[in-house]
Amino acid sequence: MSSYLPPMRLTGARVLRDGQMQQRTVAIEEGRVSKGPFPEVNLAGYYVLPGIIDLHGDAFERHMAPRPTASFPMQTGLRGTDRDAAANGVTTAYLAQSWSWQGGHRSPEFAETFLAAHRSYRAQMLTDLRVQIRCETHTIDTRTRLLAAIETYGIDYVIFNNHLDEALELADKSPDQIAHWASKHGRSAAEHMALVHAAQDQYRDVPRHLCKLAEAFDRLGVTYGSHDDGDGTTRETYSLIGAKVCEFPTARAPAALAKAVGDPVLMGAPNVVRGGSQSGNISALDLISAGLCDALVSDYYYPALAQAAFYLVDHGVLPLEKAWAMISNTPAEIMRWGNRGVIDYGKLADLAIVNAETRVIEATICKGRITHLMGEVARRFALMGSEQMPMAVGPATPKHPPAHVPDRDIAPGHLPAE
Repeated sequence: MSSYLPPMRLTGARVLRDGQMQQRTVAIEEGRVSKGPFPEVNLAGYYVLPGIIDLHGDAFERHMAPRPTASFPMQTGLRGTDRDAAANGVTTAYLAQSWSWQGGHRSPEFAETFLAAHRSYRAQMLTDLRVQIRCETHTIDTRTRLLAAIETYGIDYVIFNNHLDEALELADKSPDQIAHWASKHGRSAAEHMALVHAAQDQYRDVPRHLCKLAEAFDRLGVTYGSHDDGDGTTRETYSLIGAKVCEFPTARAPAALAKAVGDPVLMGAPNVVRGGSQSGNISALDLISAGLCDALVSDYYYPALAQAAFYLVDHGVLPLEKAWAMISNTPAEIMRWGNRGVIDYGKLADLAIVNAETRVIEATICKGRITHLMGEVARRFALMGSEQMPMAVGPATPKHPPAHVPDRDIAPGHLPAE
């Protein structure tokens, strides 16, 4: 178990505090933002920003199976995900695990195994890793099982999605893709389509099924929403049953409907960085510019979170304080968390320390523990409390630059309950 950082004060940096970039100090003590004349770490030339909160990511799948036929132990995958998130300034992350009729790594059986592995790994976590269940709508016969898993493992976030239409369209227009999809789950195309049609046969009972799940989620305090809404009617239907989070709307209409009724809209950060959706859906930048997107998520790539925030700044879409809020404060508000997402007295010491020139995240602090540390920031932390001035960070290059300091693996530590 790693211990908290000793009491310290981060000085000299530009700090995002009270919704503004300010020249202020940040004191840390016993895992929280504090006050006090503590030993200093001079961070001139850096930004100190709230730790990133990621509400949806499936990059963990590639850590567990780098290739479709090359799986590794779940604990290994979780450890890799943990460090990947930390190296990119993420302090809280939801891992989007499917619960679907599709089988394989999206099956209820796999999800239950993954949830057990996640619980077992919790004592080693650096990042606050949580699980979001992506529940396929046509899984009526697993409702009792799903609710049991949610209660057993303390799941607090569920998203509804429906891939039936996609499967039926592919079967009609691109049978080769169906064959590839089926092969990933160890089935023939015919066997896969049999599952599709069996799920489709449940359509009459799906609305009642979703309402029963919504009632249970309300009782259990679960936040829930929907994924890939294609039109305003679909979003309105989900909103009416309490599925308020609008995740990855594929067009403007569902996003506009969500905003009209006060539902938060989430889009993928890679969509912003790459200049559009990799699947041909609406541009996240268009929705952000129109005021129709509240928060950004990693989707499948953790580095895109901070990159997207700076992209919005560089292209004059938003100032840094508002762009960074889309990956910190706003996600915390969506999940109704009052202890993170901002830098303020008594809040968790969740921080991303970013080189102001290169935009590289050189340190991440999660709940007062270092989870990622590299480069010049590592040298400055080593000098904490000394009189030696730090080397300049900026266009000027020192005559004798310090030797490269590699990323550190910090001893894993238990994340205390909130």
